[in-house]
Amino acid sequence: MLDLMPSLGSWRPAVSGQLCAVATIVGTGGSVPRPMGTSMMVSEHGEVLGSLSGGCVEGAVVEAALEAMRDGGPRLESFGYSSEDAFAAGLSCGGELEVHIQPLSAGAPELSVFAESQRPAALIRRLDAGGGVMAVNDPVRFRAMESEELAKLVGDHPATLFAAAAQVEPLLQGGRAGLVRLAPPEGCIDGWVTTERLAAPPREETQPEPITLFVESRLPAARMLIFGANDFGAALLPAGQLLGYDVTLCDARPAFATQSRFAAAEQVVTDWPHRYLESEAAAGLIDARTVVCILTHDPKFDIPLLESALRLNLAYVGAMGSRRSHRQRVDALLEAGTPPEALERLHSPIGLDLGAVTPAEVAVSITAEIIAERGASGKAGPASVHGFPSLKDSTGPIHPAPVQQVPHYLTQEDPWT
Repeated sequence: MLDLMPSLGSWRPAVSGQLCAVATIVGTGGSVPRPMGTSMMVSEHGEVLGSLSGGCVEGAVVEAALEAMRDGGPRLESFGYSSEDAFAAGLSCGGELEVHIQPLSAGAPELSVFAESQRPAALIRRLDAGGGVMAVNDPVRFRAMESEELAKLVGDHPATLFAAAAQVEPLLQGGRAGLVRLAPPEGCIDGWVTTERLAAPPREETQPEPITLFVESRLPAARMLIFGANDFGAALLPAGQLLGYDVTLCDARPAFATQSRFAAAEQVVTDWPHRYLESEAAAGLIDARTVVCILTHDPKFDIPLLESALRLNLAYVGAMGSRRSHRQRVDALLEAGTPPEALERLHSPIGLDLGAVTPAEVAVSITAEIIAERGASGKAGPASVHGFPSLKDSTGPIHPAPVQQVPHYLTQEDPWT
């Protein structure tokens, strides 16, 4: 739904007060064209805003939405590939979608939140019959136990709020979408489910159904901080942006940092690297997704910066230099009081061992290691891509001597046999 909200205020059916329904992907399986959280609005006259699959299930979703508006009840529809019925609505890619459809009248609070909150960072919607929605502007700092809006959405029973906090906060803070089911406290009669797929197994009539929330969160781009205004920094800058990072380049030397080749960075800063990193952390502008790449190759900059970086919870800290530089760096950090376990998080020499030499190749090596580290989160062992180990986990020269090409006529074997 987050994708549609900027357009909803100018969408004629919503502005004119027509009855509408919102269809949202709340479950996926296999290969699917769009992720969880993707939504499509359908008006009572069949007008459509958005798309769920690029065309293969839209017609069936529109029909289901019109039916939901006629009977006034939410529903959950499933779509998948059917080899038996070639004309059935489904996904030719073989995946599966679960689509929740919720009718919304002109005065529905959900529609007001969608229309008025032009660009919230996250939404929490209640999909069962209890209904309701809330916008979250700062998902990273959201605290469920302290939120009056969430207590109003799910009920203020401490057990329910505690369960919501345990499931909602990780989704919000991770920038992800997902379903959350909460068992209402004993004696609660709120939260009846009217659709078969969302309902729990049949129970006694007095037994309440689970409270079902759908969380959508979208965090701002993660930051990449490049320290070092040199050829390698200039090559890494666009590579980081290609991966979706918000890239800042920092160098203490104005004559280097102000070169036009660094102007494409989201931010160019002239300051001592460790001082800048510490000020950004103190301002709350650094988080666990932040990537730090130290390319200065100068101990007077590197050592204070690494001391600061290794105290922070960062996604990646890498430092350029030879193996001798790395050993000297480690000795200096240990002497300065950096814990040995913190040094395990340091990627030095920086990058995957791809045989990179030129600045552009080194940028690929660094971004490959960042991707590998990101993908290997929570897994044991060094990050690697297709068997290429990190330079920090390999031995031997960083740049091996080039292989001398020997003409085939000087070898003992005949190449033509």
